[in-house]
Amino acid sequence: MFQYDFMQNAIMASTFIALTTGIVGVFVTARGMSFLAHTLSEIGFAGAAFAVFVGIRPLDGMLLTTMTSAVAVGKLSVKASRREASISAVSSLFTGLGILFLALSAKSSSYATTILFGSIIGISRADVWQLVGLAAVVLLTMAWAYRSLAFDSFDPVGAQAQGVRRNLIGIYFLLILAVSVSIGAQIVGSLLVFILLTLPPAVAKYLGRTLPQMLVISVAAALIGVWAGLALGYYTNWPVTFFIAAIECAFYFAALLARRRG
Repeated sequence: MFQYDFMQNAIMASTFIALTTGIVGVFVTARGMSFLAHTLSEIGFAGAAFAVFVGIRPLDGMLLTTMTSAVAVGKLSVKASRREASISAVSSLFTGLGILFLALSAKSSSYATTILFGSIIGISRADVWQLVGLAAVVLLTMAWAYRSLAFDSFDPVGAQAQGVRRNLIGIYFLLILAVSVSIGAQIVGSLLVFILLTLPPAVAKYLGRTLPQMLVISVAAALIGVWAGLALGYYTNWPVTFFIAAIECAFYFAALLARRRG
């Protein structure tokens, strides 16, 4: 398995994707933004389809649309009373746009499958280095903003009382969430990228008692899921996304059961 270049690329990419989504996902859960991760994945689908239409890398298209839309969508859905309708409208629009761009590009259905569900054989070494660079930016900036982000995510009232610039932190987090969605979709696809942003953190929430513990558990669950998924996909020739989804769901239900018994 390891002697093939495409598997080496997939393993390297999935490692950095798991690190990024595992860490960012803990804050997604803490801030109650799982719905936004799902919406950005559908926006990313439209961006990737647009990239195919104009002839650029799908990742570049996803980054363009998710980063330009993240702040607007995040602000639009702040109020719970209009969140459901806003998210439904945005999701429907961008899903329709994605289908339109794929139809206009006259590409085969395999392009749509790759965008929606990911592909381990479609990641080149250049794509890997782009993913590594983006993941490094996310992780390094999160290390720099860790205290303020953690304070604002887990104790927003206290953060406001202490003068934390919550609006700035909020915009920053929306942007790194957009980047995380875009790079995570390269393995599991735009349709299911929210799996890596929500299930490993949910496991960590049930099993961890402190924020560092939650971060470690979330990253571990994400890493095991993508590594095992790649290996099982290679040996069975079944979709990698299926295995990743099944493994992460198994982790979640096991953690839920352990929490109830505890």
